[in-house]
Amino acid sequence: MTTQTLPLPDGALLDEAAVHSLFLDARTVQTFTSQEVTDAQVAAAYDLARWAPTAMNTSPLRVALVRSAAARERLVQHMAPGNRDRVLAAPLALVVAADPAFHRHAATLVPHAPDFEASFEPQVEARERMSRDNAWLQAGYLLLALRGVGLGVGAMGGMDAAGVDADLFADQGWRTLLVLTVGHPEGEGTTRPRAPRLTFPQASTTL
Repeated sequence: MTTQTLPLPDGALLDEAAVHSLFLDARTVQTFTSQEVTDAQVAAAYDLARWAPTAMNTSPLRVALVRSAAARERLVQHMAPGNRDRVLAAPLALVVAADPAFHRHAATLVPHAPDFEASFEPQVEARERMSRDNAWLQAGYLLLALRGVGLGVGAMGGMDAAGVDADLFADQGWRTLLVLTVGHPEGEGTTRPRAPRLTFPQASTTL
C-alpha cells in the first residue's frame, strides 16, 4: 500500500480513498483467490466503461469472457509462454478487442447521421484504424472500471493476436488488443515492488 500523499485540487470529484483504490494502491495483479468473477460484475464494469468518449461515438470495444476450460486452452495456445500459466490460473480471462464493423451499429450509436453506415462501409482501412484507436481508449476505461467494481486486473499483450482472431473471432471479425486476467487479488496480488513512473515535469511540456 502506498503512503503517497495526494495533492488533490479543490473541486476534485474523487475522494482520497477512491484515488488510492483506482490508481495509487492498485497494481497489475498476478495471483488471485479462487473466488468467482460473475457476469454481473463484468457487466457492471462495462456499463461504466461504455461511456468513455470515442470518435463519432463509434464505441468499437468488444469483450470476450473466456470461461470454459476448452476456450481457455484455445486462448492459451496463442499466448506468449510467460503468460500462459497466468491465463490458466485466473478466475476469468477477458479478451479485449476492437470491432472494425462498428458502423453496423450506426442506428443505435449515431441515429442523427442516417448515412453513417453506408459512408463507412467501403472505408475498410479507416475503420480498422478508428476501431483500434478508439477501442484502446475504451480499454483503459474498462481496466479502471473493473478496479472500481472491486476486482483486480492483470493486463498482457504478449500473444499472437492474429492467431486469437482466427481461432476465437473468425465469425465476428474482431481484432484482439490485449488479454485481461480478472479476479480478487490474493494478498497484494504481486510480490514485485512497484516500478517508478515519470513525474509531470518529465512527461509534459507547455507550448
